[in-house]
Amino acid sequence: MFVDKAKIYVKGGDGGDGIVSFRREKYVPEGGPAGGDGGRGGSVIFRVDEGLRTLMDFRYQRHFKAQRGEKGRNKSQHGAGADDMIVRIPPGTVIIDEETNEVLADMTRHGQQVVVARGGRGGRGNIRFATPSNPAPELAENGEEGEERWIILELKVMADVGLVGFPSVGKSTLLSVVSAAQPKIGAYHFTTITPNLGVVSVGEGRSFVMADLPGLIEGAHEGVGLGHEFLRHIERTRVIVHVVDMAGSEGRDPFEDWVKINDELKLYNAELEKRPQIVAANKMDMPEAQENLETFRKKVAEVRPDLLIMPISSLTREGVQELMYKTADLLDSIPEAPAIEEVSELEERKIYKLDKQEDNSFTITRDNEAYVVSSPRVERMMKRMQLNSHDAILKLARTMRHMGIDEELRKRGATDGTIVRIGDFEFEFVEGSSYYY
Repeated sequence: MFVDKAKIYVKGGDGGDGIVSFRREKYVPEGGPAGGDGGRGGSVIFRVDEGLRTLMDFRYQRHFKAQRGEKGRNKSQHGAGADDMIVRIPPGTVIIDEETNEVLADMTRHGQQVVVARGGRGGRGNIRFATPSNPAPELAENGEEGEERWIILELKVMADVGLVGFPSVGKSTLLSVVSAAQPKIGAYHFTTITPNLGVVSVGEGRSFVMADLPGLIEGAHEGVGLGHEFLRHIERTRVIVHVVDMAGSEGRDPFEDWVKINDELKLYNAELEKRPQIVAANKMDMPEAQENLETFRKKVAEVRPDLLIMPISSLTREGVQELMYKTADLLDSIPEAPAIEEVSELEERKIYKLDKQEDNSFTITRDNEAYVVSSPRVERMMKRMQLNSHDAILKLARTMRHMGIDEELRKRGATDGTIVRIGDFEFEFVEGSSYYY
């Protein structure tokens, strides 16, 4: 089954907690702090595997969570960091953040990888907080939470050449003739409902990948027929082979067919209008095809005199080999798509280790008799600190005082015993004291 769209949840592993510990060795009086740091959580990394051709695996597994880091240990031992979770995706996958609709990455090359959810940093143990004024702190941090998000994966088939045209014009038959692909062929519309890929060899060591894309109809750019579901696959192709039923076997005019499909491509993505195109005038073995071809050439010459039109018959294979040679020559004259710059895993982690500038902004509101403090910095600090020790409360109080929260609370009328609420925690404000209880 061909699946080209999936919605999944990814979460980086949480960092391991730091611990409070002290040296308790014989003959080592007052050994000091010895609590180690927690390990780093694993990241979720998407890596391109050219052996995959569909997003089928993501129909059965939609949640990807990396392991968390280990807790710190005594004797100043750090916890082990967790291994990154590697998720394999097919080439041509576009990764989109569901909440912001931002394109996170466009994965096209084998081995290319991107971090979609970074693991959290490990918490610091009490050995990190020792100072001359406090040589034995009972203070440690919890591990940082890993990033989490819902993302949408969209697969755009990676092919050099895309076959486009109305339903039942002979695209699948042409692909089956020039390659070993075996697409479904039937005498009814929309026989092809998923893209089919085939490798075409033209001798002299030259070959290219051709995709038989589902038939398009008028209004496809608005979702009519198969619409957006498969128009996106055409964006990847470097050359478009526009297959036209030159015999008009279904009562349609070949020139009008060509105009309508080109309009749909342009309305979906204006860049497709500039894409190199060859018209494959198919079904030339049928009556009236030659007469229609002459009329078609005259009308096209008025619009695009440089357009290459090649008469073929997929059934009798007349002109098919010449079409493939022309297509290969055109591909050779077009430069490859520019390589996408990617950041190495080492650089990713360097970037990750850079601390952002602290946001010291805060707001204070009233909730009956309590004051509610909202501050990204303080709330983040409270998540990290293990607030079950006196040292941790002192550190929190000092931070709030330096940020100016104490002074602002007094201006708002906070007095001894006033309840101060921050997130899920409540404290009593103590007038004249340097910290909260």
